[in-house]
Amino acid sequence: MTTDSLTPAGSPGRPSRPGDGAAPESRIHDIGYRGYDGPRLGRSYARRSLFAQSLRGAFGLGRSARSKIVPVIITAVMALPAVIMVAVTMITGSKELPLPYVEYAVGFDMVIALFLAAQAPQAVSLDLRYRTMPLYFSRPIETSDYVRAKYAAMASAVFVLTALPLVLLYVGALLAKLDFTDQTTGFAQGLAGAAVLSLLHSAIALLVAALTPRRGFGVAAVIAVMTLSFTAVTALQVAADESGASGAVNWIGLFSPSSLIYGLQHAFLGAEGPFPGEVGPSAAQGVVYLLVIATLIAGCYALLIRRYRKAGL
Repeated sequence: MTTDSLTPAGSPGRPSRPGDGAAPESRIHDIGYRGYDGPRLGRSYARRSLFAQSLRGAFGLGRSARSKIVPVIITAVMALPAVIMVAVTMITGSKELPLPYVEYAVGFDMVIALFLAAQAPQAVSLDLRYRTMPLYFSRPIETSDYVRAKYAAMASAVFVLTALPLVLLYVGALLAKLDFTDQTTGFAQGLAGAAVLSLLHSAIALLVAALTPRRGFGVAAVIAVMTLSFTAVTALQVAADESGASGAVNWIGLFSPSSLIYGLQHAFLGAEGPFPGEVGPSAAQGVVYLLVIATLIAGCYALLIRRYRKAGL
């Protein structure tokens, strides 16, 4: 009997053999790990990235083919009438467009509400449902950065949706050799109205969508807020006009996002009387409309900040 046969396997005096139950020999390899010493892009880059990703997502870019169906259909619904109007103007030789620029976007208010109902929950509700907010805030990004990026992306998406047909109308009007000064003025007024509409509607839709992590509930809630409020306000305005209280019609318009945009455009952008009885707010009342719109936007933004401070815990 040799000395090796009396030495336990794995002991310093005996090498380990395969199959004898000994633990394999461990080694430490120097793989040359180095810390990151490149540029650190910080909060502004994170904010821009979140904005770009959210804006692309609003139109289904970077998402599945099914996610592109609703944005493509709604964009086509918004743009196609503008193409038809331009064609009619050219064929008939008319000296003006069938519909003023300032009245185009508000004429498709229900279509815009459907777009917001589909995309606002997609932008914010899924982050709440899948509890990804702590991941966002673990990076150099704060609650205000998240809300600002999401709000800017949604407002930009709605503005693109509403400005595209106005651009088509403007280009078509110039090709039809309509008066350049009148068309440029009307186009600028239309863009101003579309910008205010985008800011107001996006703020309200995002706040409503952020109240629930359920995307389906968010869709229904956004549609209800956008459509039912306008229906109720219109019914009250009709009742006031028929009862002889026409002076109350303009003030009732303060209680719906859509009627607020209608009244503001009538007061400052030259739109026709949008309310029952073909009336609209005066310039002084238009200032009140503007203040209410600004208050709603600021209030929705502040409530979004508060909502996501809790969601990020």
